Amino acid sequence: MRRNVIMETEDRGPADIISTVEFNHTGELLATGDKGGRVVIFQREPESKTEPFAQGEYNVYSTFQSHEPEFDYLKSLEIEEKINKIRWLPQQNAAHFLLSTNDKTIKLWKVSERDKRPEGYNLKDEEGRIKDISTVTSLQVPVLKPMDLMVEVSPRRVFANAHTYHVNSISVNSDYETYMSADDLRINLWHLDITDRSFNIVDIKPTNMEDLTEVITAAEFHPHHCNLFVYSSSKGTLRLCDMREAALCDKHSKLFEEPEDPSARSFFSEIISSVSDVKFSHSGRYLLTRDYLTAKVWDLNMESKPLETYQVHDYLRSKLCSLYENDCIFDKFECAWNGTDSVIMTGAYNNFFRMFDRNTKRDVTLEASRESSKPRAVLKPRRVCAAGGKRRKDDISVDSLDFTKKILHTAWHPTENIIAIAATNNLYIFQDKLNNEMH
Repeated sequence: MRRNVIMETEDRGPADIISTVEFNHTGELLATGDKGGRVVIFQREPESKTEPFAQGEYNVYSTFQSHEPEFDYLKSLEIEEKINKIRWLPQQNAAHFLLSTNDKTIKLWKVSERDKRPEGYNLKDEEGRIKDISTVTSLQVPVLKPMDLMVEVSPRRVFANAHTYHVNSISVNSDYETYMSADDLRINLWHLDITDRSFNIVDIKPTNMEDLTEVITAAEFHPHHCNLFVYSSSKGTLRLCDMREAALCDKHSKLFEEPEDPSARSFFSEIISSVSDVKFSHSGRYLLTRDYLTAKVWDLNMESKPLETYQVHDYLRSKLCSLYENDCIFDKFECAWNGTDSVIMTGAYNNFFRMFDRNTKRDVTLEASRESSKPRAVLKPRRVCAAGGKRRKDDISVDSLDFTKKILHTAWHPTENIIAIAATNNLYIFQDKLNNEMH
C-alpha cells in the first residue's frame, strides 16, 4: 500500500488532537475536527499530466473555528470546544454544507468559493464608502472582475439547547431534509431549516436515575430508507427503529444482541462489550459495529448473532486489568466500510490499524508512523506477538505496545481505495490497492 502524509506536527498541545475525520459524498473533500474546536478541510488535487502521482493528494482547502469553549451557568459546567462529529450534506449546488457538533451545540456551515468581485458601484467608492449623491453625475453598470480564489466559510444555522447530555453522534437522513443527534440518553430529530425546535424520537432516561443500566453510544440513519435508524448501547446491543411505527421510538423494531458465554464472563465483560461505533453498509443490508476487542458485521435479517466477528487485538485480553487501571479500556474506536462493503477497517494501539477482507477472510495490520512518512512509500504489514508466544523477526511484543498512541478515528473514501487515519495530532492518508496487502 502506498502512503501519502498530509499533516504531521510535532510538539503540539492537546487542542491539536484530531477528534473526527470525514470524507464528503464524492471523496473530493476531507474534513477533520480537533479538540480545539477547529475544522480543517482538505481538497483533493486534480489529475496532472506532468505529475501523474499528484492525483489523489489532499491539500488544505480551508480552516475555521467551529466551536468556542462555553460555560453553562445553570449547571456550573464548562462546555468543551472539542468537535465530536462532522457530517457532510450531499452537494446540491456549487457550495458545500457540513454539520459539526461539540458536546451540546450543532452548527451548519456553508463552504463556498469566490473568484470574482463586483466593481463600478454608483453609490460607493472603491473603498466601499458611500458617495455624496450630489457628486453622482452619471450611472454605470457594475461589472464582475476576476480575483484570487477565496474560500468562504459561514455559519448558516445553530442548533442549540436540545441536549442535556453530551452529543456523541449526528447523522444526516437520506431525505436530505432532516438529521438526528444523539446523546447518552436521548435522540432528537431536526429539520435542517428549523433551529428552535426538534422532536425527541428516543428517550431511555429512567424515572429514577439510580435505575440507569445503559446509555446510547452511537446512532445512524439507514442510507436509503429515511424511516429507519439504528442506535447502539453500552450493553453491546443494537436497536433498529422505524419512525413509521410511532412518534417516540422507545420500542425498537429489531434488537441485535449476541448471547453471552457464561464461561467467558469476567469483571470486564460489560465494559468491553460496549459498542463504540455503528455504521450501515453502503448497500444498507449490513451493520458494522466495534467494541473494545472485536469488530462485528450484522445482517439486518438476522438478529440472533453477528454474521461475522473479527478479532482486532485479542492479544490484549490478558492485559485488561492494566488497561482498566490506565483508563484505556474506555477508549472508543471507530470503524469504516470500503466503497463496496467488502473490506472493513478499524484502529488499534501503537498507531496500528487493522483491515479485514470479508470475502477472502484475510487481514492485515498496518502502522501509521513517521518512520515511513515519505510519499509513495510502501507500508509493511506488522504483527503483534502475544506474551509468551514465539517471536519472529520484526514481530512486536504485546508488552512493548505504546498505549498512548491510538488510532480512534478513521474514514474511507466512498468509491476509491483511499483512507484517512487520525493518529493523535497527525493525519495520514493511505492510497492504492489494498487486497494485495492482505495476508
